[in-house]
Amino acid sequence: MTEIPFRDLPLYSYDYDANYPPVATEFKKAIAAVDAVPFVTPEYNRSIPGALKNAIDWASRPYGTNAFTRKPSAVIGTSPGKIGTAVGQQHLRSILAFCNSPQMNSIEAYIQFERGLITEDGAVTSKETEEFLRKYMAEFYGFIQRVYTVLPRNQ
Repeated sequence: MTEIPFRDLPLYSYDYDANYPPVATEFKKAIAAVDAVPFVTPEYNRSIPGALKNAIDWASRPYGTNAFTRKPSAVIGTSPGKIGTAVGQQHLRSILAFCNSPQMNSIEAYIQFERGLITEDGAVTSKETEEFLRKYMAEFYGFIQRVYTVLPRNQ
């Protein structure tokens, strides 16, 4: 697993398409270098954070150089609300579909966040949640294998 940070990306504009800034070029290369992208996101106002949308725009532009094309993806999130990040995840899935990213649609993961659920060092304190997350990642691994069986990486 590799975290690909996007906090230093400027606000995307098609004016940059002819001459990408180095931070955006490195960001696209980082996405191209991984086998798949699991998106872990909160939900803001029934959608994804603006910074995440901005990062997706940078990675998918300019036309014909979309880093998400044929790149397997999955979406997971947590929120204090009872429905977790269900609405924001659906919005993100719509964006990823347009970016031609094969998506793991099942199992879905909407986790209600509670204080202390995840420790500072990343340990999950709920056995049920930990087991669910392990199963989720195992399913994502299998999904990645199935995608690359149908869509080989070298094409």
